[in-house]
Amino acid sequence: MKFLVIRFSSIGDIVLTTAAIRCLKEQVPDAEIHFLTKESFKAVTIHNPYISQFHYFKDDLNETITALKAQNFDWIIDLHKNFRTWRIKTALKVPALTYKKLSLHKFFLTKLGIKNKIPSRHIVDRCIDTLAPLGVQNDGKGLDYFIAPEDHIKAEDLPTAHSAGYVALVIGASYATKKLPLLKLQQLCKKINFPIVLVGGEEDAKEGDAVAAIDPIKIYNACGKFSLNESASIIQKSRLVISHDTGLQYTACAFNKPVLAIWGSTSPMLQVEPYYGEATLAAMGLSKPPYQNFIVPHLTCQPCSNYGTKKCPKGHFNCMMLQDTTAIAAAVEKYL
Repeated sequence: MKFLVIRFSSIGDIVLTTAAIRCLKEQVPDAEIHFLTKESFKAVTIHNPYISQFHYFKDDLNETITALKAQNFDWIIDLHKNFRTWRIKTALKVPALTYKKLSLHKFFLTKLGIKNKIPSRHIVDRCIDTLAPLGVQNDGKGLDYFIAPEDHIKAEDLPTAHSAGYVALVIGASYATKKLPLLKLQQLCKKINFPIVLVGGEEDAKEGDAVAAIDPIKIYNACGKFSLNESASIIQKSRLVISHDTGLQYTACAFNKPVLAIWGSTSPMLQVEPYYGEATLAAMGLSKPPYQNFIVPHLTCQPCSNYGTKKCPKGHFNCMMLQDTTAIAAAVEKYL
């Protein structure tokens, strides 16, 4: 049976679909899984062994649809649910299953501050729920992230001071209101008594230099020096991960790393908090998932967005400026 699974973006959301992809492949006899995403996110899933073939959307949706029609799919699994996926489903005219996006519930939370409208069902579970008509169930193994052998970092790629272990601090995010300001990052790093590797893209390199400058021996700025999958390898080899609401937070979960998740304009109440499989946790001897959320309490304006914004709509940015860096540093000691 031939399936087309669709998730266009982003890094974190694509990682959050991996449990559903694995369960579909392993539980439906002779399942052949094709995956459609944006070409810019190719690196996220390219090494996933549960996916037989990849299709990439660039700019021309009509061209993509023409190529997909030639594949003669039996089912479409829509794990994105937007206008583009509607057009694809309409054009291909095959049975389709679509996950519940909770757009209205998110509107109630972020625009009206109504917090009791969000169902307590994580996005990972909702993705797997989408497959229920096919008899697919959650196997409890959590998320996946696969790295090619050539993308694994080597011992010499990091300073000798970090060879005995380090905390990975993901300083990047897609929007400014999801990131701790530079001053708060510096405060946090000063309070952590353990080697730190800063992780992010080229756009984070300058800020990473400013953070590392407070203690160049303890803090190594890896931002912009490694590819996405090499950065994932840094995450995999870390002792603990501190992250904003960004894709590498879920990559850390896929590697079963303890995660300290820092939330600004977005919220784990949107059912996107760190996720670990129950069966995996049991095998690790853990009674509860190894993560902690850090959210400034009693802010009526938080969360203000589903995805983050370029600047605080209120102007004060209290959701990040009031983050308790002492509490975050203490949690590092707890998990180490």
